[in-house]
Amino acid sequence: MPAKRSPARRPTMKDIAQRAGVSESAVSFALNDRPGVSEITRDRVRRVAEQLGWRPSTAARQLSGEGAATVGLVLARPADTLGVDSFFLQLISGIQEVLAERHLGLLFQVVEDVDDECAVYRRWWAEHRVDGVLVVDPRTDDARPDLLDELGLPAVVIGGAPDARHPGLSTVWADDAGAMAAVVDELSALGHRRIVHIAGLPGLAHTERRIRTLRAEADRRGLAEVRSVTTDYSDAEGAAVTRRVLQGGVLEGEIPAGGMVEDGVVEGGSRPTALIYDNDVMAVAGVAAATELGFSVPGDVSVVAWEDSALCRMVKPWLSALSRDTVEFGRTAAKELTSLLDGGPARAVRVPVPRLISRESTGPCRA
Repeated sequence: MPAKRSPARRPTMKDIAQRAGVSESAVSFALNDRPGVSEITRDRVRRVAEQLGWRPSTAARQLSGEGAATVGLVLARPADTLGVDSFFLQLISGIQEVLAERHLGLLFQVVEDVDDECAVYRRWWAEHRVDGVLVVDPRTDDARPDLLDELGLPAVVIGGAPDARHPGLSTVWADDAGAMAAVVDELSALGHRRIVHIAGLPGLAHTERRIRTLRAEADRRGLAEVRSVTTDYSDAEGAAVTRRVLQGGVLEGEIPAGGMVEDGVVEGGSRPTALIYDNDVMAVAGVAAATELGFSVPGDVSVVAWEDSALCRMVKPWLSALSRDTVEFGRTAAKELTSLLDGGPARAVRVPVPRLISRESTGPCRA
């Protein structure tokens, strides 16, 4: 049997001191950017440290009060829906780009619900595991901002509207209301009057903003047969809801806009001529479900996806979609958090409104 290899020995400040020909205290002063050594010595120590591959110990940083060099991200969503969600993959890519530049780690955890998420924040704070957190999926009734204020944990809320009650938290948000209004404008111009919004998780702030905007736009145009149905964002629910609404009837979780529900049927209800999906995965599943039922897209029903992605251009017909730079969204959030960690003020930053790209899946209403 081959002998077990010993782990590589990490270089220490003592190694740097010996190589540079200075004392260990001089190395400490130089690497921590403290007075007590000349600039020539500081430069020599840093060059030797780089040559040896020395990095500061996270545990030592915590003991000295310098922080954990790590930020946290907790996601309270069904774990089985994450693998196909391009939004979060791109968001995390943008976050990681900025953190890597600052040599900061990302501690990621998936939990069942917001109560579990709050418990994670308390544990991280008590254990000094993270220097700050990125908060996603703001809720309409959200306990997290109060908790983060109480803990004094620097945080950036991604996707939430600015909140004057928590001036210490930064916010990076998108205008979901403006994006939904643009979609309704486009569909209305094409003659569509019966629209179903196949939405994401109920209780999320952005889901509620989209639903409210759809109602307001329907009322403004006198569209009585416009409604929303909440889902878990999965392809399975996207397909199931599509089959049901195209065959007639109302699902649990359906929220009418401009109509009344009586005995499970929307007043004057009939098959929708346009469907708006809250992500690309549900939209693709919805097109497949509609095709299986014998409906053509966009001949019988037009389809719009909220998040544009490569997936929208890998199906026939290509999907009309709302497009935004999600990677840049992540970069912006991470930059705001690093600014907080550097002692900067909390800010509310609005990213550009998602832009509707019209492709093959939308067309004039023929009903």
